Amino acid sequence: MTVMSSTATAVHFHDQQPPAASLTLRDELLQGLRATPKRSSPKFFYDLRGSELFDRICVQPEYYPTRMEEAILRDAADDIAHVVGKDATLIELGSGASRKVRLLLEAVRPTSYLGIDISRDFLLDSTRRLAADYPWLDVHAACADFSQRMTMPSGLACDHPVAFFPGSSIGNFAPEEAECFLRGLHSLLPSGSGLLIGVDLIKDEAILNAAYNDAAGVTAAFNLNLLERLRHEFEGDLDPATFSHQAFYNEARSRIEMHLVSDIDQTIRVSGEVFHFDQGETLHTENSYKYSVDGFRALAARAGFESRALWTDPDKLFSIHYLERA
Repeated sequence: MTVMSSTATAVHFHDQQPPAASLTLRDELLQGLRATPKRSSPKFFYDLRGSELFDRICVQPEYYPTRMEEAILRDAADDIAHVVGKDATLIELGSGASRKVRLLLEAVRPTSYLGIDISRDFLLDSTRRLAADYPWLDVHAACADFSQRMTMPSGLACDHPVAFFPGSSIGNFAPEEAECFLRGLHSLLPSGSGLLIGVDLIKDEAILNAAYNDAAGVTAAFNLNLLERLRHEFEGDLDPATFSHQAFYNEARSRIEMHLVSDIDQTIRVSGEVFHFDQGETLHTENSYKYSVDGFRALAARAGFESRALWTDPDKLFSIHYLERA
């Protein structure tokens, strides 16, 4: 692990992530392309361009999760601070632009903050801005894949850690994977630690389908950007224009599915390997599972977390849970 500190930005940087085109990531990507049906982890969306596009998705009128979650955080900030308690170390998983955590910082007043994200340049830029805007806060940044087993960076005070996992990113895991992920957090955090987590709720199918098919086409561009990343970082020989974005709600599995659909019969090459797509065949790029409140509480309990508080918007589109590690 490489640790760098900058007095100009007051950000302590911890590099726990192998290079983007490392053998580890390359092997994971190729394994997904070899599978039947073909699949790719959502983590591959988040190069710099992908992170920027996701920020644009969050402000589209159809995309309710960010708007609802931010409203809940804003309205419940004092209540959340009371539940979290004093002298916390706030650990944000998938920190992105670190916009949502700003709604909590003044109320919670943590002693330190750790942003964890897989997109190195985006992470550094956002945490430097955070450190400049909150000079009283000890800011750390870790470039890491939080879906894998992690260790706490050295030099980070963790007497009272509280993990913050916004954006309903837990929905990108299948339920059994989500339980496994939460078990990993359970083993990472000491007894009595907290987890503040955003969870999207089951709702009308039309609202869900619109959220992932915005009229401006930003979600489509975000999905298709994966193909650009294959070209630039994984020696991909393919034409992104021969694929289309597809997103729909799978009611039987309570999830949104995102796919890249091949518009033609074609053969592509990635990292020296050849992959054939029939016309209409898809690369499954993301799932976003939706939960009932009781359903998510039961999943968290199986992973060793007890429910301590819950906040929702008036229409119950979105929920924020405060869980405590048993």
